[in-house]
Amino acid sequence: MLKIIRRYLQKIKQNPFILQSLITLLLRVIGVFILFGFTLFLTKNFDPKTVGQYDFVRSFLLVICSICLLGCDQSILYFRGRLKISNTSSDLRSIYMKMVGIVYSMSVFLFVIALSLDKEFINTFFADDGVYLILLKATGILFFYALTTLNIEVFRALDHLYVAELFRNSIKYIPIIIGAVILYYFYDEAYLVDVFLFGFVILSAITTSLVFYYFTQNEVKSDKEAVSYKEIISKSYPIAISGMALFLLMSFDIMFLKKYRDDASVAFYALAVKFMTIVSMVIITVNITISTKIAEYFSNRNTIELNRILRNSSRLIFMLTLPATIIICLFSESILGFFGKDYVAAKDALLILMIVQGICSAFGAVPIYLNMTGRQHVFQIILVLAVVVNFVLNRLLIPDYGMTGAAIAFVTSSFFWNITVASVIYRKDKVKVFLN
Repeated sequence: MLKIIRRYLQKIKQNPFILQSLITLLLRVIGVFILFGFTLFLTKNFDPKTVGQYDFVRSFLLVICSICLLGCDQSILYFRGRLKISNTSSDLRSIYMKMVGIVYSMSVFLFVIALSLDKEFINTFFADDGVYLILLKATGILFFYALTTLNIEVFRALDHLYVAELFRNSIKYIPIIIGAVILYYFYDEAYLVDVFLFGFVILSAITTSLVFYYFTQNEVKSDKEAVSYKEIISKSYPIAISGMALFLLMSFDIMFLKKYRDDASVAFYALAVKFMTIVSMVIITVNITISTKIAEYFSNRNTIELNRILRNSSRLIFMLTLPATIIICLFSESILGFFGKDYVAAKDALLILMIVQGICSAFGAVPIYLNMTGRQHVFQIILVLAVVVNFVLNRLLIPDYGMTGAAIAFVTSSFFWNITVASVIYRKDKVKVFLN
């Protein structure tokens, strides 16, 4: 047995892709423990209504941030893959500065739109007198939230993958954790959303400082013509639509539960979604690790290496997600009950989400392949169709079936776009991104 273990460990050490993926996954697992530890603290000590408001504003920020970023957080990886051969990190710095300008302009534009909305209409739509103020505050700190997100992807583009993972999965929770503990012992829990939002002002300052430090460490002069705003936007906006579509798929259910049920239902369902993210975490971790390689191999027409890395990634994703899916499904009621007896109400939703997400894990690099090979518009069309399916199903199912209806709507649309994208990739490139 020891010989077998040593042999597998030796293989892992000799394969940089697997080693990097496993280290990245370990950092994400640590982040998951932090997330669920904090979630446990919230569910045990805060009212479900307060927790629901927190989860609602998180979902809102995911959607509006995808609009604000205009896909820059993903296109920075595309540009890095394109520039990697010439090792011109100074070009990447110029691209980054232009992206910050784009993000700032979009954040101001969206804040002006938020100010112009009718307060009474928004509050009446969600049947909550305080929801407009919450959304206005979230839009007000949008630039800092978006800048933090962009900076984390810049770390990845500059090959500081582990730093990116630490911020993405662990460090970003520190301000809200500290703030929540202070609120619990000394102040009113109603300020939880405000503490959450202000935390991104701090995080944006820290990550921006690190980004400029890394740029000064790697600066290489380039004689190439700088990438223009027009090119950045033309490459980024299809990714933006794809990203916004993905976040809408993850947010329509929360929005409709807020409208047709209550904040407590949002809190219960959001916990089930958090468990589903354990499977999603593996998919995202492996795909982020190989994203720049896909762009590089595709640009160089290195089909042998491209097929190899896609095959290995799909196998690794499925192998890592299967145990978590089985365990959570078998002990779903006990797991949810650990966070509070009321949270068991999300059991059926959790089972639906976990089973179908486990199946979708077999599709490997489907979420990133088209974006990394310059065919963002194809991915965009498929995701827009999935969003329409998701919206219609949420509108039809949630009023009658609540959390179960939300879960059915999500998994149906998710399975639709995964199988459609995999089919398109195979037909166009004869590449099997799915498990094989």
